[in-house]
Amino acid sequence: MTSRFCSIDLFFAFQMIENVLDKLQDLFTRGNADFRVLHHAQAGQSSASVAAIRGTELGQGAKALCCTVKGPGKKRQHVLAVLPADCQADLPRIAEAVDGRRTNLASPDEVLTLTGCIFGAVPPVSFHPDLQVIADPSLLTRYEELVFNAGQRDVSIFIKTVDYHRIVNPKIWSFAKLPESDKH
Repeated sequence: MTSRFCSIDLFFAFQMIENVLDKLQDLFTRGNADFRVLHHAQAGQSSASVAAIRGTELGQGAKALCCTVKGPGKKRQHVLAVLPADCQADLPRIAEAVDGRRTNLASPDEVLTLTGCIFGAVPPVSFHPDLQVIADPSLLTRYEELVFNAGQRDVSIFIKTVDYHRIVNPKIWSFAKLPESDKH
């Protein structure tokens, strides 16, 4: 009986993931964005392997981290922190963006509930009312075009950076640790 419920859970998870791609395409089409969808082989877990398959620079990738922020008080908030894929996140700075005390990466179940996606497939867009999007300013200045997973590990969306910024309208907050080559 357990396997039957597992199959049902997997069916609903697949439906949620498929729905994310449709929602993204609808959002960007309604926003008159310059974007395109690329279906490709599934890469490994690393951002570098995905960039190689896409034929893009690593820094063009928009990495979306689903986070849980504790505080102020006993309050818990959910944040989708978006940064270039060649950067690391400064988790305490993410907490500061929403006046919180501490940031943790969300659990796989929380990620699926908040985004409709599994780890490694989360786009830099929120369709959940309790998931606030913040973006590091370097995401919006380094490349004219961003690329990210579109709810699945084998589908990517390329979008003009100005269109992403205009349509998604994330809160801008510095929290990325830039790669050594970009520090001056």
